[in-house]
Amino acid sequence: MKILIPVDGSANAVRAVDYVIADAVNLKVAPQLCLLNVQWKLDAGNVKLFINQETINDYYREQGAAALAQARAKLDAAGLAYTYHISVGSPAEAVVQYAREHQIDQIVMSAHGQATLSTFLLGSVAGKVVHLAQIPVLLVK
Repeated sequence: MKILIPVDGSANAVRAVDYVIADAVNLKVAPQLCLLNVQWKLDAGNVKLFINQETINDYYREQGAAALAQARAKLDAAGLAYTYHISVGSPAEAVVQYAREHQIDQIVMSAHGQATLSTFLLGSVAGKVVHLAQIPVLLVK
């Protein structure tokens, strides 16, 4: 079973990782775990006049690595193998796209992550993932 765990660096997202670790002992075969962090794409506008694309990409990598650090440490401590990826774009759409492209069987994610203004205006990322995904989505509180 391939399980995708979207991680935004919040304590709530780490609870989804804790859930997967606890549930892994109940499975006969160790799951294939994939951690995913999605960085919001910087609105380019005039930014590219002052900052080159390489610097922007470095920023995405640094922020993504920081957001994944605690989840990776927990999976390492539990002895569970995993892959990880940092994506750029709209979080809900990127999660669903990654799941589709990598033939994920289930998405396990936090019901509450890092709140932003867009969360209040457009709805939660978890809600959008549930709506868009064609596979089971388990929300962890």
